[in-house]
Amino acid sequence: MAVSRSLRRTSPISIILAAMLAIGFFLFIFDPMAPPPVTAQQRQDDAATHPLSPPTKPFLKNQAQRADGYQAPPPVVHYSLNDLTSSEAAAEHGERILILTPMSRFYQGYWDNLEKLSYPHELISLGFILPKTKEGNAATTALQEAVAKTQSGPIDARFASVSILRQDFEPPILSQEEHERHKMENQKLRRESMSRARNSLLFTTLGPSTSWVLWLDADIIETPPTLLEDLTSHDKAVIVPNCFQRYFNEDTQMMDVRPYDFNSWQDSDVALNLAEKMEPDQILLEGYADMATYRSLMAYMAEGLEGSDPHNEVQLDGVGGTALLVKAEVHRDGAMFPAFPFYHLVETEGFAKMARRLGYTCWGLPDYYVYHYNE
Repeated sequence: MAVSRSLRRTSPISIILAAMLAIGFFLFIFDPMAPPPVTAQQRQDDAATHPLSPPTKPFLKNQAQRADGYQAPPPVVHYSLNDLTSSEAAAEHGERILILTPMSRFYQGYWDNLEKLSYPHELISLGFILPKTKEGNAATTALQEAVAKTQSGPIDARFASVSILRQDFEPPILSQEEHERHKMENQKLRRESMSRARNSLLFTTLGPSTSWVLWLDADIIETPPTLLEDLTSHDKAVIVPNCFQRYFNEDTQMMDVRPYDFNSWQDSDVALNLAEKMEPDQILLEGYADMATYRSLMAYMAEGLEGSDPHNEVQLDGVGGTALLVKAEVHRDGAMFPAFPFYHLVETEGFAKMARRLGYTCWGLPDYYVYHYNE
């Protein structure tokens, strides 16, 4: 027959241990010397001394040693990527966004627009990669000055971290003039080089706490301040807005807009047939009369600036990289920017094909606009 709990004999040792734990608990709670709660800003500052959280911050080794010279090893850190979210309420859930920019020239308009983004800056990390050329050196100097000014300014305006990389390979085209960059004969080498730069930047800066990656070109000088909130609200694995350019229209003698990025498209039978007849190392290019693909270009799907629906979505087979938002899990699953012909596509268009092969769908917003610098 079972003995009731009240009649069981309680060990004196158990009573003593329970009393000691209770006393210790009350001393801990009411100790006037107990440290204050850790603030979000303190956690952000402390992360810089941590080797992995996020890895884009410098790990400052603790130089304190015992008298015998022993120094404690770095901590072992556990991450659960199953707990990492990338949702339509990104800011509310505290989801971290990594903005990555390959840069050969520094435009102050780009940086000013970046500072105006309304998404909490403490959740934004920045990453840049620049070539080791004369122009790249000048851009690096200007970028470092802008970073130093922002990161020493008001705390709310500071970004969580900033990483600046220099390319370890020579760019195939030294001139960054727009007419030179877009020559058809320069495209294969240029875009393969851009792919290598993007991949170097991505693989170096993507950390275990990153939920989203925004690829933002260095010559995008105007976006809505709510760019990040707007794009993440669609909760798509890959999504890209329409990139336009402001210019002075000589015919109307007024400022006007025109499409700029033609790399966001829906495929056509003509383009697929062209690809089938190509040699393995040849690539399809968009926007050139010598290679008519008859794809449906998102640049021409825009209904107009007046009365259009910026939330209108269309499925895409190819995407441009001017302002490309990607869920970090897509990159973690292996989608990168092929620096080789992948189904006869490279760089961002090759990335879209790779993402689709991994089971993701790419989307575009024809009536949501970002603006490219007009040279």
